[in-house]
Amino acid sequence: MTVIAVLGLGEAGRIYARDLREAGFHVRGFDPYVELDDDEQIEQAPAVEGAVGPADLVISLVGARAAETVARQALPHCPEHAVYADLNTGSPALKRNLAELAGAENVAFADVAVLAPVPRQGARTALMASGTGAEKFAELVRPAAVPVETIPGGAGAAASRKLLRSVFMKGLAALMLECESAAAAAGEQEWLRAQMVGELSGDVGQLIDRLVDGSRVHAARRVHEVEDAAGYLAELGRPAWVMAAARTWLASLTDD
Repeated sequence: MTVIAVLGLGEAGRIYARDLREAGFHVRGFDPYVELDDDEQIEQAPAVEGAVGPADLVISLVGARAAETVARQALPHCPEHAVYADLNTGSPALKRNLAELAGAENVAFADVAVLAPVPRQGARTALMASGTGAEKFAELVRPAAVPVETIPGGAGAAASRKLLRSVFMKGLAALMLECESAAAAAGEQEWLRAQMVGELSGDVGQLIDRLVDGSRVHAARRVHEVEDAAGYLAELGRPAWVMAAARTWLASLTDD
């Protein structure tokens, strides 16, 4: 039976531990700050070496800030046949550093990008992996129907794509928050929401082209429109942080 160690038993870690156990893997968890309930049926090791020592696959979900510290603690205790998979959202430089630490212990490393919220689909959340252990990682989790796309480029390649996606998703979230805030202050939430849905429900590829190409062609005019929009948000007493960024971008295009 394949043994999987899950380091970090927060929301995502617990979900992966549960789903992988239910798929038939022997799962051992470690988290010094979390005590699992008995009904979660996850074997919780008292120390990191107890979790990773017998593991074929180690999954790190401890957060980017703790990823290196935990890797330094865990890797010396990993079997040489194991794959150390870092699923934390971190920089490409961090992933390359973790790969070097793993290589020093003769352990294969997988830089794994999680491409959607884990609570939505659990262990069936789409993943992208790169690094020396990417292919083996995909092979090990395949029995649990975990969708993994492996890409070339070494450790850091998957993280790079994840952060590019974050520019879009988190930037879009900021835009939506600013729209909702302004519409609520103006008493026009329902109308603006319908406008947003209408734009995003059509040919989205065509919409992207129109926004990008149109901004380049009409940058000067749109600078003034954005300034007026930001002024209106100020009248409403609402933030205009996205509008300020939009103005900076459009103004830069007028210099091209």
